[in-house]
Amino acid sequence: MTLLTGLNHVAVLTADLDRFVNFYAGVFDAEVVFRESTPAFRHAILRTGPDSWLHPAEVGENPHAAALPEMFARGHLDHLALGARDPESFAEARRRLLDRDATDGTVEDLGAFHALWFVDPDGMRGELTLIVDESLTGIHAPQPLGAGS
Repeated sequence: MTLLTGLNHVAVLTADLDRFVNFYAGVFDAEVVFRESTPAFRHAILRTGPDSWLHPAEVGENPHAAALPEMFARGHLDHLALGARDPESFAEARRRLLDRDATDGTVEDLGAFHALWFVDPDGMRGELTLIVDESLTGIHAPQPLGAGS
């Protein structure tokens, strides 16, 4: 059995967060469960399934915010996140990533989920998530979860 539930989320850059949110909420009934504006960027989380979401971010005049139509030259994917099946699977995947020196092992608490960042063999940054609150309420800025988590 795989340690994963599937793809948890895809983080993309957008030139207009409101337009992006209105499109996915209006066309697909994606539920907006989080929205935040900071001095550096604006972002949102739109639930697309029981344990998956889109995570658009508007970052000023970012040159990668506009999608390009040509396949393999689109350029506005920030990262993808995989969802851990359960806490034991999250811990085992963390151990395996540490064994490969693909992560420093830091687990972040974001309220409704925990996150572990890693780098894949091609150098792309990835995220492993564990949903701890299925309602996805109480999402907040990342905070260290603590040693040994």
